[in-house]
Amino acid sequence: MTGRSGGAGGQRRSGGQDGQRRGPRQYTAAAPSQRRRSTDPARAVAYDVLRTVAESDAYANLVLPPLLRERNITGRDAGFATELAYGTLRLRGRYDAVIEQAAGREPSAIDEPVLDALRLGAHQVLGMRVPAHAAASETVGLVRERSGAGAAQFANAVMRRITERDLDTWLELIGDAAGEDAVARLSVVESHPAWVTRALREALLGHGRSADELAALLHADNAAPRVTLVARPGLVERDELLAQAGTAEAGRYAPTAVTLAGGDPAALRLIRSGRAGVQDEGSQLVALALAETPIDGPDERWLDLCAGPGGKAALLAALAATRGARLVANEVQPHRARLVTQALTAVPAEAVDQVRTGDGRQVGDDEPGGYDRVLLDAPCTGLGALRRRPESRWRRTPADLAALTALQRELLVSALRAVRVGGVVGYVTCSPVLAETRLAALDGVRAATKAGLEVERLDARAALHRIAPELDLPERDDAQLWPHVHGTDAMHLTLLRRVG
Repeated sequence: MTGRSGGAGGQRRSGGQDGQRRGPRQYTAAAPSQRRRSTDPARAVAYDVLRTVAESDAYANLVLPPLLRERNITGRDAGFATELAYGTLRLRGRYDAVIEQAAGREPSAIDEPVLDALRLGAHQVLGMRVPAHAAASETVGLVRERSGAGAAQFANAVMRRITERDLDTWLELIGDAAGEDAVARLSVVESHPAWVTRALREALLGHGRSADELAALLHADNAAPRVTLVARPGLVERDELLAQAGTAEAGRYAPTAVTLAGGDPAALRLIRSGRAGVQDEGSQLVALALAETPIDGPDERWLDLCAGPGGKAALLAALAATRGARLVANEVQPHRARLVTQALTAVPAEAVDQVRTGDGRQVGDDEPGGYDRVLLDAPCTGLGALRRRPESRWRRTPADLAALTALQRELLVSALRAVRVGGVVGYVTCSPVLAETRLAALDGVRAATKAGLEVERLDARAALHRIAPELDLPERDDAQLWPHVHGTDAMHLTLLRRVG
């Protein structure tokens, strides 16, 4: 048999899936006249987000908001759709293990559209406060509408089995099915690919923390993050942003951070004007630390080498404006460069030297020693921002690391060429993985040294403590933030000074 279950290849048999008889048919408890015939709009949006993410490699946070606006879904319905889509993407691995047990076959043997609907149904039952009968009925209705009656019969049988157990029972069952290996068990229960779990365990140890924190880290990756805003210095005071945001509170560490309790940040006037923005507190901290690192001599030209989509560039440019400095924002991708320009809308023109499109690897050769401060927010796997980019964990593979670490090394050499003697480079990633943090920084410094540059490491921990003395950071000269410890994305910071 080559067809998948759930109506693959047009084979919809009344007696079962894939032409196999599987015993008596199972139906929802509702009478035929009461069964869901059309899809609830909020669930339909969540389903369409999952299908778009799967089919076009799009990011959910870019797909969902315009869909909500287009379909005029607001308020509690919008909140429901958001949690349903993002929560399902985060916990996809867990739900696939549940679906495999309930369906009696591997998820790869189920039509992908049907599988996405079942994932949504599983999240409603096991991750949200949706009554089991409602989740099952809506899921079956969704499958019937999008994939046909035969697939709906299969979905009904699977959802019936899912609803027979509570979350704790399912977690124990899928954990036992993963075997004796602790990493494998934790990976399936906390919904991370096993290679990511292992890389995060190594990262904890390599950055001076305990491997015992691994479960807490994975759990934090699966928690929906609160929206964090940045009050851009010189453009707005944090108190003004707090007052306009309403149900909000000051950030935990950064003097620029505000955390929203709920609502749409795009509705805030200060966000629309560009005087404030949406930016993770960890992202704010590493940019502030670079800006506050003392340097000797002039402090007039700053460079953001990989500036898209513009959050750190806008914060640095706002700070530059308060000091009489100017920022150059470089971005290799034109569409991301346009986002940088939008982010800089409210920054005084005299503080923005240029937003340009170009390969950051060439800047060091083109403008040697041309800058006093350089931020390299390097392209990376993004495994430190899984709370916000839930689909990233399922897209990345170990093979990505080799290409990315080579690129990171080349960009760091370019950044060290571009900074003047006495100037400082901030090497930043939103990944804690050792290959992209400590090892990438070491490789970049070695390559720069071979090219004739002299570089010294600065104390990034001390730089962050100048911003937030209460930060819990191990005693080392680089710094790693963590979602389970600091409530931020897992941002890494290494500070380097060019000395020759």
